Amino acid sequence: QVQLVESGGGVVQAGDSLRLSCKASGRSVTGYSMDWFRRLPGKEEREFVAQIGRSDDTTHYADSVKGRFTISRDNADNTVYLQMNNLKPDDTAIYYCCFAIPPNFWGQGTQVTVSS
Repeated sequence: QVQLVESGGGVVQAGDSLRLSCKASGRSVTGYSMDWFRRLPGKEEREFVAQIGRSDDTTHYADSVKGRFTISRDNADNTVYLQMNNLKPDDTAIYYCCFAIPPNFWGQGTQVTVSS
């Protein structure tokens, strides 16, 4: 059974940093493109945040987080990370990781709340 478990969220102030973790089990994250998405308050759809490529670890970011967020992968620990710096209140959301190609195996998410 493939599972993704996100952690590392919390309540922080604007300008603070957080590092989110996405621990995979049942499938290696090595060799797969992995994504972070987020669901903003009051929104039903998740929005794309960042991706790390499956083979050469190329990264892509939403314009809203470019320069502030960094996605990375630890193959030995089978974990994907999202380092979030200079957080803004607009970053308040539930953050999810997933495999980029379906089946995505969405996790339950981790709440990030940024106060002004």
